Amino acid sequence: MAEFRSMRRFKQEMSREECAEILKNEKRGVLSVIGDGGYPYGVPLNYYYDEERDRIYFHSATEGHKIDAMNACDKVCFTVFEKEGVIDEEDDWSYHLGSVIAFGRASEITDEEEKMRAARLVGAKYFPTVDYLDYEIEKAYSRVRMTAIKIEHMSGKRVHEK
Repeated sequence: MAEFRSMRRFKQEMSREECAEILKNEKRGVLSVIGDGGYPYGVPLNYYYDEERDRIYFHSATEGHKIDAMNACDKVCFTVFEKEGVIDEEDDWSYHLGSVIAFGRASEITDEEEKMRAARLVGAKYFPTVDYLDYEIEKAYSRVRMTAIKIEHMSGKRVHEK
């Protein structure tokens, strides 16, 4: 397994539990892969963080730039920002923001039971009802690729700026 750098500004480092909370609660992240010509390719996407299995799941079409990139190199980076907040205490305002960066290996979920489980987890995070989720899965499931990122390293940073 690769050796990952420790955080330079260690006083701002978040615990694994704080990182997990951001991954569980936020709605979107950016998947970064090694794209065409060796250029980085970052694409925003919806996701689900499975804390028990330490995996990030997302769905996509079965082909395209990110799929080609992950097929060529399974090493990926996934970044999530929490919504920034402004704290104003007696005219002393400051921004508070947390972010999580997860490094790992991406692979297509080919086991049908696991693929359906992942699709339902992702869908349940975004669709308002189970009925709507069932409708969408029935309509689109056969054309969907589910991908799992097995996390190898994760770090988070809490910034308090002014």
